[in-house]
Parts: sequence; C-alpha cells; structure tokens
Amino acid sequence: MKSIFDNISHQSSKLVTKSYSTSFSMAVKMLAPSIRQDIYNIYGFVRFADEIVDTFHDYNKKVLFENFEKELADALEHKISLNPILNSFQETVHKYNIENDIIDAFMNSMRLDLEKKVYTTKEEYQDYIYGSADVVGLMCLKVFVNGDLKKYNELKVSAMALGSAFQKVNFLRDLKEDYELLERTYFPDTNLDQLDEASKQKIVQEIENDFKLGYEGILNLPPQAKFGVYTAYKYYTKLLHKLKKTPPLEIKNARIRVNNYQKFGLLASSYVNYKLHLIQ
Repeated sequence: MKSIFDNISHQSSKLVTKSYSTSFSMAVKMLAPSIRQDIYNIYGFVRFADEIVDTFHDYNKKVLFENFEKELADALEHKISLNPILNSFQETVHKYNIENDIIDAFMNSMRLDLEKKVYTTKEEYQDYIYGSADVVGLMCLKVFVNGDLKKYNELKVSAMALGSAFQKVNFLRDLKEDYELLERTYFPDTNLDQLDEASKQKIVQEIENDFKLGYEGILNLPPQAKFGVYTAYKYYTKLLHKLKKTPPLEIKNARIRVNNYQKFGLLASSYVNYKLHLIQ
C-alpha cells in the first residue's frame, strides 16, 4: 500500500536529520508533533542536495546533481518519487503550497557550489545566502504558520534573517574545511590567508544583526513552532558566542563546537524560559 511507502519515506527523512545533525534534530523534537515530520522532510531534502555538492568527491557531482534535480522535478509534478527523501519532501511542498521559485533558488545556490569557489562581491554573497539559507527558512515558515498567508508575509523577513544567521555561523565554524578542502571563500572582502580579529568581528557583527531581526520573528511564531525555533536560535547564538571569543588562527585550524553537555544545558534553559514566558 502507498501508506507503507510514505511511512518509509517519512522515517528516511527523520533518520537523515538525526544522523547528520544532532543539534537540529534536538530542536525539531521541541516542535509540536503535528509539524515535526514536515520539518524532517524539508531537512532531508536540503541535506541530500548539500551532500552531493560538498562530500561526494569520488563521484561525478555534476551528474549526480543533475539526476537529483530531474528526480525532484518529476516528484513535484507527479506527487510521488521512488527516492524516499524526495517523496516525503514533495508531500510537504504540496501540503503547504511551498512555491517553486524558492525551491529553484535553493537548487541554484547548490549548483553554484559545483564550480564557484570565491564570492568577491556583496551581491554574489547575498544571492548565495538567499538561495542556500533564506529560502530554507521560508520553507519552514510555511509549515510553522500552517497556511496562514497573512502571518507568513508578516514573518518572512525575520525568517530569512534567521536563516542567514544560521548559515553564516556555519560558514565561520566550517572555515577550515570550506577553505582548505573545498577551496571556497564565501565572505567577500575577507582575506582568509590573513584573517585577523577585526575581520572576524565584522563578520560576527553582521551575524548578530541577523539574529536580532530573526529573534523578533520568533516572538510572533505560533505556539506549535516557537519553542523549537527558539531552541535552534539558542544553540546557534551559543556557537556564535564561542566563535566570537576564539582567536582567528584557532578558527582557521579547528572546528569549534558546542559539546553535548552544553547542548543539554541550552535545552534546559530554553525550556524554562519558554514555560515561564520569558521569551519576549
């Protein structure tokens, strides 16, 4: 029966989330049960696309990506795919009327990662961030507001800012891998060979501004989504705080992390703040 295959698809997306990101998986568990699966479905899709361009070095990435893109188009058109990840994603797309243009923007940024290595202008950088992160925030927002178009339009800018903040923190955290292994430089006007404290703090300030705008949106999210998104926000702001205090040379030579003990501490404090209505 189709329901068995759909269940397998859902479990696959959930497994991808749990396997690739313990922190994001923790945040998803804080969402209302009614929307968790759809966020798993979105994460599974964006993770697989990202893995193609970032990690499958022993294979023809361009061919893999083109095949994935074609399977995605077929899944969206026919509302089914034998790829369980795409099958669950198309279900969420149709359930919440996620627009094709934001899916296309995401795929365009992923396609850039196949060949583009250096982002020299602010415009290039912002376009890439929009496609790789902002639109993922918009996909999730579609789920969070459950079809409320007025609420969606009210929170769009904040959702995009939060997506930008998450992505830029990832860029700063993954500086060593992106620069040395993938030979990518995302931050414009920044010489990573000579990354100094002033350049790092400029990046940090930009991220903090995004977080400020993103937090304003969190305050106005529906209850079913607020705690989960707040948990993710607390994790990433903690990570940014660690990066802010870490010397540039250390960031270039090691991947800065939030350990499991700190993650559980963040979860506990987030829960207390939420239950005592301190998120305001």
